[in-house]
Amino acid sequence: MEKTLKSTAMNYGIYLGIILVLVTVLAYAMDIELLTKWWLGIILFFVVLAFGIVSTIKAKELLNGFISFKQAFSSYFIAIAIGILISTAASVLLFNFIDTDAAEVLQEKVIETTSEMMIKFGAPQTEIDKALADMENESQFSLKNQLRSIAFQLIFYSVIGLVVALSFKKSDPNAE
Repeated sequence: MEKTLKSTAMNYGIYLGIILVLVTVLAYAMDIELLTKWWLGIILFFVVLAFGIVSTIKAKELLNGFISFKQAFSSYFIAIAIGILISTAASVLLFNFIDTDAAEVLQEKVIETTSEMMIKFGAPQTEIDKALADMENESQFSLKNQLRSIAFQLIFYSVIGLVVALSFKKSDPNAE
């Protein structure tokens, strides 16, 4: 992959990371409970997806409209991975070092929201109690949980990235 494609994807990843950090910091400053809202998660999903797709489009433009599957996927993945890593690093810094009390408040809100959701969906009380006990015993901002979260996000977005790369790939007929 050419240097310009990597640098373009890296730039989009940095922009994505900055946006995700700004959303986290603004939600933290305004109302930490916003970070537990499902609709914010959906909005951020589409923001992350948009940056991956725009990175792929820009890479294709740099290659004069022709891009291999590998180049398309790499452009998408690099942008998303960098954005997620920056966002996670900022969250770890904020909730593990700067304001640990906020992490506790957020954990309580997540437990409360999870309990309400499980009750609404009719989960048995024993399952609710078990899930809540597991959540209370482990910090969502621990290094282990953050690494697990990064891994799951990258896998999830990679599956989408495979579809994106497949839809954007276009071979140069003159190069064959």
